[in-house]
Amino acid sequence: MLRPSLPRIGNSLKIFRRSLHKVPILNHNFNNGVPGLLSPAGFDMAWTQYQALMVEKLNVLTADTDMESKTPKEILIKYARDPNSAPIFNYASMAHNNKFFFDGISPNPGPMGNDLKRELEGSFSSIETLRQEFILTANAMFGPGFVWLVKTRDRKYSILTTYLAGSPWPQAHYRRQPVDMNTENEQFSDHVRELQRGPAVNERKLGAHGRSAEVAPGGVELTPVLCLNTWEHVYLPDYGIGAGGAGGKRAFAENWWSTIDWDIVSTYASPSPTNPTFL
Repeated sequence: MLRPSLPRIGNSLKIFRRSLHKVPILNHNFNNGVPGLLSPAGFDMAWTQYQALMVEKLNVLTADTDMESKTPKEILIKYARDPNSAPIFNYASMAHNNKFFFDGISPNPGPMGNDLKRELEGSFSSIETLRQEFILTANAMFGPGFVWLVKTRDRKYSILTTYLAGSPWPQAHYRRQPVDMNTENEQFSDHVRELQRGPAVNERKLGAHGRSAEVAPGGVELTPVLCLNTWEHVYLPDYGIGAGGAGGKRAFAENWWSTIDWDIVSTYASPSPTNPTFL
């Protein structure tokens, strides 16, 4: 039976000969699951099956458009500003976030580097404080999403939560709304109107050394360096719902901390021509 959701040309089913988005290769081999975190079956559901679904949906939605060859990060940033393209944003953002999570863990994690440790202690007083904040924040989230460690341009770190397929990238936070009564209010100053018209105006006002024109008005430039996935399908198969105080999301978050690849975190925190950032 032909799937009615696929587009047609005339009376024939349109065949997608190119599926440019594919399930990417992770930094580490998790064929036997993630030791201390996810069983082989849990990993298969959280990465292999789920990422394949995100990629499949993304290929259908971007087929024959200029987005079919773009990265999930590029796609999510573009469509975060278009409420009418929410499905494209959701699948692209989930594909991006899920890979960020899995790229940040290792079957054989090494110690945290001294430079990174010093920077993190400058923001959180101690690594133990950071660990506790991550775990408590993840456990307190009402609903699925992601907990991020983010770094600002002045190398200060903080914890950020995004829900569902929300993105931590500041370029994705600006929303263009062609019809918005707030922007039509005559009491708004010309300065506020210009800010609400979009990044191009901001760039002229801020100049070459100001805040990035792609950042939303009032936004902060930041870079995500670490990610914890709190979607139920990631932890429920191995940890259950945590009834009676045993297992559940908190136990998953505690075990996750012991699998963090601190070398990758350092890479994202200190990008350079030979030390690429995450795309």
